[in-house]
Amino acid sequence: MAHLVESMAYANDTPWHGLGNRISTKQPIEVWQREAGMNWSIEEAPVRFIAGSADTLGVIHSYPEQKVLYRSDTKSPLSVVSQRYQVVQPREVLEFYRDLTESSGFELETAGVLKGGKKVWALARTNQSTTFKGNDVVNGYLLLATACDGTLATTAQFTSVRVVCNNTLALSLTKGAGAIKVPHSTAFNPQAVKQQLGVTVGAWDSFIYRMKALSDRKVKSNEVEQFFMRVFSDPRNTALGANDRAMKKALAMFNGQGRGAELTSAKGTAFGLLSAVTEFVDHERRARSTDHRLESAWFGGGAELKQKAVDQALLLVT
Repeated sequence: MAHLVESMAYANDTPWHGLGNRISTKQPIEVWQREAGMNWSIEEAPVRFIAGSADTLGVIHSYPEQKVLYRSDTKSPLSVVSQRYQVVQPREVLEFYRDLTESSGFELETAGVLKGGKKVWALARTNQSTTFKGNDVVNGYLLLATACDGTLATTAQFTSVRVVCNNTLALSLTKGAGAIKVPHSTAFNPQAVKQQLGVTVGAWDSFIYRMKALSDRKVKSNEVEQFFMRVFSDPRNTALGANDRAMKKALAMFNGQGRGAELTSAKGTAFGLLSAVTEFVDHERRARSTDHRLESAWFGGGAELKQKAVDQALLLVT
């Protein structure tokens, strides 16, 4: 079975997905680039095709409106894009963190390559952390990711990690606050992105305020049932009903089987409902492999399901 994670490095504790090469903390960007398998570049070539029948010698033509992106090391093709497409190199993703790690108290924790080089990311811990009731610790992170296959704009995203279970949750709670997205039709300007993130750094305070409100909100049995029904149902196709297996698993996690479910912050609260869904997505949701689950939890259907759970949980405190 093909794996989505091409290569990866991590520092500190083993990530929840258990993948990658472990390195010691506070390594320079150059070490991360090597150990994470990001020491290559994205090259460009013109699109050409052969016109002609099978029994005649074809003629090579060019298609100037588009170009092929490929890896400099393996020469493997990555995608076909328009000439206007602005490439973001793997090294640029890591360089984004250089001044943050050297002078702003950030610390790189994971970085790597997905889908053979079509997607790259790096995740750094910020100096932000909060402890909820019952010694439930949540740390702040900054994720930078980009793709060259049309699936993702270059995205700088504030993220939280609940330590007790390694659940990850994006901080974009209201209209994208906490996330900056740069489409590939424009050049990636890291300093401009950092300035924008500086404006929205209050997203962490807003996030913690909302999470504490959820942890103070006790829920009734009928609210629990309605929450999971809404999260695991597809409003685009009501005939399908809810995903019963997923709903039952998440409910069991809420009722005590989840890591941290018995902490004061989570037991019988709206925060516990949300934590059950994030743990289900990150650790239990069906996936072809662990790295498929990682890709989904951060960028795909899993991330969408977690955001849906956020929206439904916040309705309980509004």
